[in-house]
Amino acid sequence: MDPIPDYLRAVLTSRVYEVAIESPLTEAQRLSRRLGHRVLLKREDLQSVFSFKLRGAYNKMASLCHEERAAGVLAVSAGNHAQGVALAARELGCRATIVMPSTTPSIKVEAVAAYGAEIILEGDGYDAAAAVGKRLATERGLTFVHPYDDPAVIAGQGTVAMELLRQHSGPIDAVFIPVGGGGLAAGMAAYIKALRPEIKVIGVEPVDAACLDAALKAGQPVTLDQVGLFVDGVAVKRIGDHTFRVLREHIDGMVLVNTDEICAAIKDVFDDTRVMLEPAGALALAGLKRYAETLKQPGATLCAVASGANVNFDRLRHVAERAEIGESHEAVFGVGIPEEPGSFLRFCRALGPRSVTEFNYRYTPAAAAQIYVGISLRRGTAERREIATQLAAEGYAVSDYTDNELAKLHVRHMVGGRAEINGRERVYRFEFPERPGALLRFLEQMGTRWNITLFHYRSHGAAYGRVFAGIEVVDAEDAASLRASLDALGFDCVDETENPVVRQFLRA
Repeated sequence: MDPIPDYLRAVLTSRVYEVAIESPLTEAQRLSRRLGHRVLLKREDLQSVFSFKLRGAYNKMASLCHEERAAGVLAVSAGNHAQGVALAARELGCRATIVMPSTTPSIKVEAVAAYGAEIILEGDGYDAAAAVGKRLATERGLTFVHPYDDPAVIAGQGTVAMELLRQHSGPIDAVFIPVGGGGLAAGMAAYIKALRPEIKVIGVEPVDAACLDAALKAGQPVTLDQVGLFVDGVAVKRIGDHTFRVLREHIDGMVLVNTDEICAAIKDVFDDTRVMLEPAGALALAGLKRYAETLKQPGATLCAVASGANVNFDRLRHVAERAEIGESHEAVFGVGIPEEPGSFLRFCRALGPRSVTEFNYRYTPAAAAQIYVGISLRRGTAERREIATQLAAEGYAVSDYTDNELAKLHVRHMVGGRAEINGRERVYRFEFPERPGALLRFLEQMGTRWNITLFHYRSHGAAYGRVFAGIEVVDAEDAASLRASLDALGFDCVDETENPVVRQFLRA
């Protein structure tokens, strides 16, 4: 490969300020007091497209020659990169074609269209859209503007670090940067390490989309089999080649966080700023908070990039549901209590002066009733363990489902439905493209061979819907045939048949 560019020079000579603002570096005062460290937020959510992405897109497009600009550019993106390219094209007077997955929410499509770009909706996800985009770029003679794996894009994103070091010349212990394909992290890391090598640069990824973490462990980029889609702005299966070469030399560590922690970070930013970040926008702060728990002494100065605020209003319901768990302010349990009058009262007395946040139950003709209960916490994880121990000491059968994704996404809404088909049912969790016809395609694939025994779906305002389904099988051979049929669908699918929350609440 070519030598790594001089990113210090490339960042300093970047042309981003023809469209970008110097975003403020602000202290999150409430969160700083709570953590005992000074928490600074680099507010890229305040850019005109509500994301840092316009920096790299514009710097790349401004570097094109007259003939390339006259021919036009093409990008593939479901969100922030698309808006950055469309805005840059308008400012530079060139034609932009944006290929977006057909599952892209209308609010993002409309935002890109407002800048005058031609929009082509193709494919259920980024990979399918990218294949179409690269073919069209070749056929039409357009310059492909990569969302992250391009030196000019990396240099444009690196201007975030240039501003940060200028805005805070005092000591900084660590800077936390969200990682998808790695463009922002590579540009910032290269600049920071060139000027302030004592500052730790920490990458942050979701636990279910950790392509850089996997690459660092393998010593080279690897392709993940699948990625979670809640943090859609960083849902990348493979780190960029250019970005990996930079990051393996300059990154000091990685922090992986889960959905609940990201939702809690969104709430933290809202509490301090009254701004609602998108999941990827709060990713770095979620990593900062987890990292802060490992510091033995208070008083560190920690910076996180608030990278974007393009969030669908529909997603806020899901964020609010999960933020309390992410902050360790709520625990959820499955508990067996006697199926008799007064048992709920005795259970609440056993809890003492704690608030019940959720209670799901349906009568069954059995000696023990199974309840799904949420309990408010004041002292976090330690109190959660105390509650489980206390209830067990009182004679209750207790299962802690606070970290069980199936319980929180689906089963909490289904308590009470039990089927007399033990041993003949397989249950699966799917992610469906959120588009017309996806459910019909699923049912047609099933045909009339298998009986659907349960089904739960709830919209979260994202490109992918989450579905939980049960299917009746007659024997092991039939189960294997079912799995092959599901694999042919091409949807992400997880077998949850042996999940304990299924046994407790959905089986006879």
